[in-house]
Amino acid sequence: MKRRILMLLIAASLIVSILGVSGGARRAAQAGQSESDIDAAASPVVQVFLPGIMQFDANLPARGQWGDYGAGDGQFIRPRGLAVSPDGRLYVVDTENHRVQYFTAAGVYLDQWGSEGAQDGRFRNPRGVAVAPNGTVHVADTENDRLQYFSAGGAYLGQWGAPGWGPSQFSGPEDVAVGLGGCVYVSDPGNNRVQHFSASGLFLGEWGTYGAGDGQFKGPAGVTASPDSTVYVTDAYNHRVQRFTATGIFIHAWGTNGAGDGQFDRPAGIAVGPDGSVYVADAGNDRVQRFTAYGDYLGQWDSIGVGYGTFDNPHAIAVSSDGVVYVADTYHSRIQYFKP
Repeated sequence: MKRRILMLLIAASLIVSILGVSGGARRAAQAGQSESDIDAAASPVVQVFLPGIMQFDANLPARGQWGDYGAGDGQFIRPRGLAVSPDGRLYVVDTENHRVQYFTAAGVYLDQWGSEGAQDGRFRNPRGVAVAPNGTVHVADTENDRLQYFSAGGAYLGQWGAPGWGPSQFSGPEDVAVGLGGCVYVSDPGNNRVQHFSASGLFLGEWGTYGAGDGQFKGPAGVTASPDSTVYVTDAYNHRVQRFTATGIFIHAWGTNGAGDGQFDRPAGIAVGPDGSVYVADAGNDRVQRFTAYGDYLGQWDSIGVGYGTFDNPHAIAVSSDGVVYVADTYHSRIQYFKP
């Protein structure tokens, strides 16, 4: 009995010590400091799952976070889109505030644009965002069934799209990606397809129909294009990732419904790192998974909670040219960033 009491006292002391470290790390991150600026004693990452049950992982690459729930500068209400520009700025689609905000790589607020509406430069629950090599910012204006594009600073440049199922029409466009030469890919989940456009919005083609076969979709969500022109699409309600050529020819698919390694529950955002790794925001499983370009499982990070490396329905992911991974932790209304 005495031994049990002693063990409980030691565990309680350890939890208090851990919470003090993680709280200091969070305050430093919210102040714009990277984890490398935090005292070395805080470097092991400790995740508390349930009272008395802890997982220690000194290799979890958590670096920092910013944002909380609200409508002020640097605050968010369920952000669902992320993109890194060629100069390293991060664009965030702040979905339920109907705007786009952008930040330095370390999360320092720079500026924003947008408000609720259907006029030029306004949005209704926008979701996806992508930045072209020339700095043009493309935004999937989801509930206005259109795609708008802007200068790097948010000046309105143009748009295309309307409600419908024909070419250049959309039914709730979810995400957008920019490929080689500035071409644009848009996931169109209400029509179970991906549409392909020139940089100026000229319709080039489409692929996909409703179903579970190769090249078919049940709610295509995230879309990204790799430097070799491969296009990856998260097929949300088929719980898989599909891989295509630049013109939509099916190459490969991976994933099934579940919570195991390489399985998914409504995968959402997707991004390709500079080394070719594919990162998937596995929204329903509250985690991020990492794969080779061919779908071989490489690893993941996840847990239940509000600390570093924990998520609640992450819906978007982006990777910078130096390998920093940004995740829109959607239901926590914040952005987390990680260094491999």
